[in-house]
Amino acid sequence: MPKIQLTVPAGALTADGRASVQRVLAQVLLRWEGAPDTEFFRAQAWSYLHELPEGAQTTAAEDGAPRFLVEATVPQGALSERRKAGLVGDATTAVLDAAGLPGSEAARVWVLIHEQPDGTWGAGGAVFRYADLVALAQGQRGQGERADA
Repeated sequence: MPKIQLTVPAGALTADGRASVQRVLAQVLLRWEGAPDTEFFRAQAWSYLHELPEGAQTTAAEDGAPRFLVEATVPQGALSERRKAGLVGDATTAVLDAAGLPGSEAARVWVLIHEQPDGTWGAGGAVFRYADLVALAQGQRGQGERADA
């Protein structure tokens, strides 16, 4: 049950990038979590795009270049160090692609991973623990599971 959010200055994404970046980021997050590629898990990967009004984002530098913030929230224990590194790399690439920027601009993308402590994630009126999610994933293995994570 991951959540991913992208905060960008208005106009920083290309039209095609704006239309696709949320789904791409949700897919990246699921892949690195190792979730099965099933309709159930795809429906649980929520993705938000927050566009800031003009002038709402700046730095101490005077370059005026947009900065991008990706925040991923996952259950604690869902991502190993290798998976975190993969998520950061792929999310950065997805954002740069959506903005039409080259890889040399990667420093303008920050990815923050928030690990939600076990027992503090609720959905559908119930608390879900990491073990519950692992059991759900194991029950869905073989129903179109991704093999690349």
